Amino acid sequence: MGKTLMGPQTLIYPMPVLIIGANVDGKPNFMTLAWGGIANGEPPMISVAIRHQRYTLKGIRQNLTFSVNIPSTDLVKETDYCGSISGSKVNKAHVCQFKVFYGKLGSAPLIEQCPVNLECKVVHTLDLGSHLLIIGLVEETHVSDNCLTNGKPDVNKIKPLIYARDPARQYLDFGKVIAKAFAIGQELRKEE
Repeated sequence: MGKTLMGPQTLIYPMPVLIIGANVDGKPNFMTLAWGGIANGEPPMISVAIRHQRYTLKGIRQNLTFSVNIPSTDLVKETDYCGSISGSKVNKAHVCQFKVFYGKLGSAPLIEQCPVNLECKVVHTLDLGSHLLIIGLVEETHVSDNCLTNGKPDVNKIKPLIYARDPARQYLDFGKVIAKAFAIGQELRKEE
């Protein structure tokens, strides 16, 4: 099998689609981001990489808090909009008709329509060049009741979006189940 050299790139799949929330000058603002993920388990932390010129970053710096809202496939239009225009120009919460609420931290705006919301407190930042890497300590997690199965978050009910960049630049939903985790690999035990 041949391989084509592509040079240094950030080709990690899938890219989760996240809506980051922050109060900017006292008003809720949201931006779409695909460069985020789990940073630590205990205590629970997430990471987001945000370009220095983003309006939402101003609010994160002002309050040292932010939210991570997981949009469902039902919110694809609103999610795309939040990633294509600056909050310095429009009130995205109003245009998208988001029902904004606040939780434990009081300064990280959350979107009620999103099935999962994380309230985060900034614990570390690192200037990496084009982006500021922000590590947030998850202070509280909110999950919509209709997205639970036996009291646990159910990804099939949450219906999170995935972003695929070039060449298509498109949003995808989760695909079919192909195997049971922590089970299928056990078939190779006989090869040990």
